[in-house]
Amino acid sequence: MTALIPLVVLVPLLGAALALALPGRRRAQQIVTVTALAAVLALGGAFMWAVEMQGTLVMQVGGWAAPFGISLVVDRLTALMLTVSAIVLLGVLLFSLGQGLADGDDETPVSIYYPTYLVLGAGVCDAFIAGDLFNLYVGFEILLVASYVLITLGGTGPRIRAGVTYVVVSLVSSILFLASIGFVYAAAGTVNLAQLTVRLAQLPDGVQLILNLSLLIAFGIKAAVFPLAFWLPDSYPTAPAPVTAVFAGLLTKVGVYAMIRTQTQLFPHSQVNGVLMVVAALTLLVGILGAVSQLDIKRLLSFTLISHIGYLVFGIALADAAGYAATIYYIAHHIIVQTTLFLAVGLVERQGGTTSLTALGGMLKAAPMVAVLFFIPMLNLGGIPPFSGFIGKLGLFTAGAAQSSPAAYWLIGIGALVSLLTLYALARAWSLAFWRSRAAALGSPGAAQPTTTEGRVLQGREVALLERLHDAPDALPRQERRDTPRLMVGATAGMVAVGLALTVFAGPLYAYASHAGQALTEPGALVSRILDGEDPGLGGGSGSTGLSSDGRGGSGEEQAP
Repeated sequence: MTALIPLVVLVPLLGAALALALPGRRRAQQIVTVTALAAVLALGGAFMWAVEMQGTLVMQVGGWAAPFGISLVVDRLTALMLTVSAIVLLGVLLFSLGQGLADGDDETPVSIYYPTYLVLGAGVCDAFIAGDLFNLYVGFEILLVASYVLITLGGTGPRIRAGVTYVVVSLVSSILFLASIGFVYAAAGTVNLAQLTVRLAQLPDGVQLILNLSLLIAFGIKAAVFPLAFWLPDSYPTAPAPVTAVFAGLLTKVGVYAMIRTQTQLFPHSQVNGVLMVVAALTLLVGILGAVSQLDIKRLLSFTLISHIGYLVFGIALADAAGYAATIYYIAHHIIVQTTLFLAVGLVERQGGTTSLTALGGMLKAAPMVAVLFFIPMLNLGGIPPFSGFIGKLGLFTAGAAQSSPAAYWLIGIGALVSLLTLYALARAWSLAFWRSRAAALGSPGAAQPTTTEGRVLQGREVALLERLHDAPDALPRQERRDTPRLMVGATAGMVAVGLALTVFAGPLYAYASHAGQALTEPGALVSRILDGEDPGLGGGSGSTGLSSDGRGGSGEEQAP
């Protein structure tokens, strides 16, 4: 099974090369892309089963024993992230296939879209299986290079402007990450995560703090945590609907994954957990306050994306098995549900010609299926029982309450408030877009006017509310209604079904997340697996890890340089 680990990267890259060699042959490129992503999904599911049966899978590339060679690692967290990411990539691809069938190649030029999309998937998978910081950096760069192309597809003015902002911010974060890797190597003499777990524990506390903060800042930009999330609301909404959906679902979560991996493995007793609590609170509040002030549904969802990153940072800051378990479950939930909502908004845009709430109305009658496909994930993201959003938040709040600290109690209160505000913002958008009549939205003279005092008061409040909200800075004029292919609706419905499956199978999934969270609190076991190895053919690594099960440095043979 370990020999299959590189395939999650090689299959998409080979698929991209094959698709690029078939310019203009849409059907062939589609078959190649779907096949490659389906293979990655199958591999992810196989890895989830394998790690439960066999434990962590480790492959030393070329037979070079760690830490001298490149280690590719698949544990429970990695396997889950690979599977969920493959589901999202495949679901969004099917959505884009339907859009391409209806609109041609104006939004997603075939000659570059499918190869670039596969390269993006390869970068995401490479980041998840990386066993050293430099390979993690390479994974980030692969997905970022692909995202630079995808975010500017179509070449419109707003997309180019948003793309420039996105590229500049991404380059800055990459430079910071590369500089942080240099600092780590200078201090510890290695970039292998397993060996760093041993050596960083032996460094002075002040040096550990500097290295920890430098990595967190780099990952914080990629994960869009406050105050490093300023770039996201103006970048994601301008891209084509499929691109926006996959960006919202995956790209920030790769940054969160890097934070989880470094905080649990390199800095298990970090001095910045208190700071992360504050960052989590501010991310939750600032993100949701931005969401409730938006008229454009895409920008509203972009701000909720930022806000809910705060829940994940909260779980990381708790730094115990229960907190990690809830974070792992919630990250899977958020990837699926956030992607689904952006796909549903893509359907709204086709039916209504815009995503601005000032011009949307009557969608419940015109497109009842779209109304349902938006309504269900809306409730899920808002944390309404018994959906997975409620289960994940309950797990986070329970883990926080178990710590009995004032900061945790404050965050529980803020998290509950943000959940209510999320539901309010999304329910308001649903009401205006689907429940309000189309004539009222367009200000038609023939629109029915309220005859009661209460009705006139409510209408006045609605007008005043819309005047206080902010539309997108590059809002496009209303377009004509376009036909919605069944494949687009089917792909969105499939993602809604996956979101519901997170609720139906919450028991085994949360148990799996609990096992993964417990493993994250015992980095010594993972270090032994990588450095000492269980397969004699891979070599013995560097000998005794000198690391206790809780991640503290011991008296073994490894010494800091």
